[in-house]
Amino acid sequence: MSGETVKHVPVGEPLLSVRSLSVEFGSAEGAFRAVKNVSFDVQPGKTLAVVGESGSGKSVTSLAIMRLTDYTGGRISSGEVLFRPSKGQALDLVHAADTSLRSIRGNEIAMIFQEPMTSLNPVFTVGNQIAETLVLHEGLSAREALARAEALLEKVRLPDAKKLLDRYPHQLSGGMRQRVMIAMALACNPKLLIADEPTTALDVTIQAQILNIIRDLQQEMGTAVIFITHDMGVVAEMADDVVVMWKGEKVEEAPVREIFAAPKHPYTRALLSAVPRLGSMTGQPLPKRTPVIVIEDGAPKEVGETHVQDTADYAKPILQVDKMTTRFDVGKTFFGRVTHRVHAVEEVSFDIYPGETLALVGESGSGKSTIGRTLQQLIEPTGGTVRFDGHDMGSMSSAERRRLKQEIQYIFQDPFASLDPRHTIGFSVAEPIVVHNLLQDRKAIDRRVQELLDQVGLLPQHAKRYPHEFSGGQRQRVCIARALASNPKLIIADESVSALDVSIQAQIVNLLMELQQQKDLSYLFITHDMAVVEKISHRVAVMYLGQIVEIGTRQAVFENPQHSYTRKLLAAVPIADPARERAKRLIEGEIPSAVRPVGQEPLIHRMREVEPGHWVAIEADLLRGAA
Repeated sequence: MSGETVKHVPVGEPLLSVRSLSVEFGSAEGAFRAVKNVSFDVQPGKTLAVVGESGSGKSVTSLAIMRLTDYTGGRISSGEVLFRPSKGQALDLVHAADTSLRSIRGNEIAMIFQEPMTSLNPVFTVGNQIAETLVLHEGLSAREALARAEALLEKVRLPDAKKLLDRYPHQLSGGMRQRVMIAMALACNPKLLIADEPTTALDVTIQAQILNIIRDLQQEMGTAVIFITHDMGVVAEMADDVVVMWKGEKVEEAPVREIFAAPKHPYTRALLSAVPRLGSMTGQPLPKRTPVIVIEDGAPKEVGETHVQDTADYAKPILQVDKMTTRFDVGKTFFGRVTHRVHAVEEVSFDIYPGETLALVGESGSGKSTIGRTLQQLIEPTGGTVRFDGHDMGSMSSAERRRLKQEIQYIFQDPFASLDPRHTIGFSVAEPIVVHNLLQDRKAIDRRVQELLDQVGLLPQHAKRYPHEFSGGQRQRVCIARALASNPKLIIADESVSALDVSIQAQIVNLLMELQQQKDLSYLFITHDMAVVEKISHRVAVMYLGQIVEIGTRQAVFENPQHSYTRKLLAAVPIADPARERAKRLIEGEIPSAVRPVGQEPLIHRMREVEPGHWVAIEADLLRGAA
């Protein structure tokens, strides 16, 4: 693009004005318009949230503002993006020269991406990557830039900032990497910060810390923010104004309180109706399936019915876990002697009953996924016993273990990674039927696949398609159909709805509850999303550093949380109410490392029963064990 345009605008104009912006991508079928005539303003020092599901065009809009679509096969086909870096002048970024854009990117307008690991260079230290921005835009010497980088890391509340300068991205946790990205983005005091789903992949407590940091730094530096997300709880906490996008178009725009109080467009109402609201189940002892609003042919339609999930049979447990321990060797001497171990799971005990959903919650590193993988025989336990249907897993023959793999199925977080891209959906769903020799006749197998697809809300003709031809929600339905194919008694759902848009997430949660009702299924539901847990679970176990610190009925744990860590998790959940304040003091700090030198065993804390069936760790024990 050429012919740089500078327009004189009166003082008081927005910092950024997007006018009738359209973006196209080339495809085999011709040009595809990902963004269609979108317009909005960003005021200095304010936060504009751009919300919508995957494919709504919100991320493409943010990339087009910085003209990064030029490098991803996109083309701005019409419209203008007026940026006002100094008084009285507005630069149209759509027609700006590359030299002007280079001086603006990172300097005047900065961006934080969703996945910091792919945005940070793995071969350079954190200090070098932040310093590079300062040398390029501010003209600082290498020594001055590193000193400023250390100050920036302290500003985003990273401990031991001086030591972190010499570390590489892979040596940091996800939350720490995202803070490094924020430090890098704010290095040159930009006037506008674009945050594209910066907290979607993070644990709820780390997400809360990142949101607090962005909000505090915004107030301190007067930076305007465009916050792109599909999480309406985050919108309620962060935004001053909201733009709602659907199928590439802006369908609604209003101040945040107005959007939540009186949404006008059917899509906005559907989006808000799907948000799981913490506290909505107060006073109700059992999970409840509720209808969700979906958009069909441009009109809202209510799908599903209200149904209390009274499915659990507490006569005899189907799964009994007693003092399960799982450790990994991570450090060895030159001669092969082990020096350090990850104490991933330490003497964990719980039961799961037929028709029951037990939610296992905690942050990354708490050991919850390790428990799921150990139960699925993907990892060998170090100690303890596991009984399924009364039979000890440790003393089973290889034939019995194969049978157990049929009766315990796993649904992973990323459905695309767990489906073979070279095979059709029909092949993937039929695979467990063939492997476990449940049916031999090809026609019978095909009929069973069609039944399974129908049960999860897909069509029989979908069997001939490949994974890339489906949306994320549809792919997760395929994974559920595959898990059901072997007629399991227990399904382990490991963060199975975490990566999904909120409306798709609500549909999948309802589907899991409906299947539980029909087939008497038991679920071990592993997640860090407390709002989803409240809706789906009968009982809840809270994990911290490889041990359960609180376990009880969902009502007891949510309405009467006894452990400080449980209270911290609940306080960190974004509430979809702009008028509500969050308790910031509960949300500081990170989970300690589970790596210990050999011989330095963690203290196994004692539990006390605070009410029937509600057990809590004695905190003095826990603190001594983590010291």
